[in-house]
Amino acid sequence: MDVLDLFSGSGGFSEGFKKAGFNIAGGVEKGYWEALSFSKNFPNAVVWNEDIRNLHSSTIEKIIGRPDVIIGGPPCEAYTSANANRFKEPYRRLYEDERGRLTLHFIRIVGDLQPEVFVMENVTGIIEGELKEFLKYEFGRVGYNIKIHVFDAERSGTASERRRVFISNVKIKIDTEKPLTVWDVIHDLEKLDERIPNHKPLPLSYKNELKVAELKWGQSLYYFRGAKRTLRNYVKLHPFKTAPTVMGMSRFIHPFEPRLLTPREHARLMGFPDTHIFVGPLTSQYNMAGEAVPPPLSYRIALSVMKHL
Repeated sequence: MDVLDLFSGSGGFSEGFKKAGFNIAGGVEKGYWEALSFSKNFPNAVVWNEDIRNLHSSTIEKIIGRPDVIIGGPPCEAYTSANANRFKEPYRRLYEDERGRLTLHFIRIVGDLQPEVFVMENVTGIIEGELKEFLKYEFGRVGYNIKIHVFDAERSGTASERRRVFISNVKIKIDTEKPLTVWDVIHDLEKLDERIPNHKPLPLSYKNELKVAELKWGQSLYYFRGAKRTLRNYVKLHPFKTAPTVMGMSRFIHPFEPRLLTPREHARLMGFPDTHIFVGPLTSQYNMAGEAVPPPLSYRIALSVMKHL
C-alpha cells in the first residue's frame, strides 16, 4: 500500500509507516536539506522539493498514481501557542496566515487524489475555538468526514513530551506504554563518537559553558514569551525524567556534561532509529529532529491504519 507524505521533513511520519509495512511512494517538502534527507532515508520514493502551493495534484498522480494513504504535518507556526504573534482570532490563522493556509493545500491534494485514508498532524492549537468546525467544513467540501484524535507521544515509546492532534477520516486506536526517560535513550551516547551519524553538538561559548556548569537539572539558560505562557530553551535535562517537548528551535543541555545534546541525541528523544540520517548544517539537523512526528507514535498510528485497510 502506497503512502504519500506531504510536508515530509526528513521523514519522521514516514518512518513509522515504513516500519508497519507500507511503501513510501512519495514526499513533498519545500526545504532543501529536509528533502535531501527524506530522499536519503527513502531512496525508492519520488521527492518533490518544491512549494506545495505550486504543485498540482495531477503531477503527483502521473508519477506515482493515487496513493492509498496520505499523511503529513502542515507547518504549525500559525496555530502554536509558542508563537506570540499568531492571530488572536482562530479562523484568521487558517484563512489569512500564509503558513496556516498551507493546511488548505493538504486538504486540496487529499480531495484531488481521494486516498482511502489520510492522517494530518499538527499542534492542538489547530482545533482551538471555531477552527475545529472550519476544518470539518473544509474536509467535508472534498468528500470526507473527519475524526479528531489527540495523542501524547511519551505514551508511545518516546523519551520526550509531545501532545499533538491527528485528523483522519478513520478512527485511530493506539496502544500506550510507560514513558521512557532521557537516560534510557541516550546513556550509550556519552562519548562524542564521530562514527555515529549526526552525533556532533553545536559548541557553547565559553561564557555559556560556565553558566551551564552551574545549572541544576530542569533549569534553563533562556526564557521567552509565547502566546499563552513563558517558554524555555537550553534546558538542562533531568536524566531520569521524560524530556520536555523537542521543537526545531530546542537546544538541550546534557544532564552530566557541560555541552549541548547532539542532533542524534535529539533524534533518540524523538524515537528515531540511528539509521535515519539528517543531511545538512547542524542547525538544520536539530530542526529536522525537532519538527518531526515521532516514529514510535507514527508506527502505532500506521498499525491502526493498516488494520482499517
